[in-house]
Amino acid sequence: MSATLDRLRELGHVLPPAASPVANYVPFKRAGNLVVVSGQLCFGPDGQLDERHKGKVGGTVTPEVAAEAARYCALNVLAQLGAAVGNLDDAVVSCIRLGGFINTAPGFSAVAGIMNGASDLMVAVLGERGRHARSTVGVAELPLDAVVEVEGMFEVR
Repeated sequence: MSATLDRLRELGHVLPPAASPVANYVPFKRAGNLVVVSGQLCFGPDGQLDERHKGKVGGTVTPEVAAEAARYCALNVLAQLGAAVGNLDDAVVSCIRLGGFINTAPGFSAVAGIMNGASDLMVAVLGERGRHARSTVGVAELPLDAVVEVEGMFEVR
């Protein structure tokens, strides 16, 4: 049994299948003991982008819904990490960094709170191994009009 997958279930989540890339890139790249996960959108458990998770935070999307979308992004980051290393319990040493891109309406600057959705989930799932450095930026547009995109870097065995 996997403690990480059990913890996800306790939190009311399941690890989705790792999404296929939508352009000319790889979903993750391993270099030695690092895995870099490409930006992941807020696809839900069904692999679809919920209409509530499309648009601009501070416009048609509330900060609460955007934070929820960031949690889905973090789940998709973990799914890619799992595809890269297999067992998340044995292979993951720590989350080194998360980067968040928030699709914002002009004048909306409270992006840190949105990204907390992803950061909080990473720590809730991985415990101390989930504590990370972070960058968060507001952007004018994201692919598929997603409200959030999150990338990650992990130390692995």
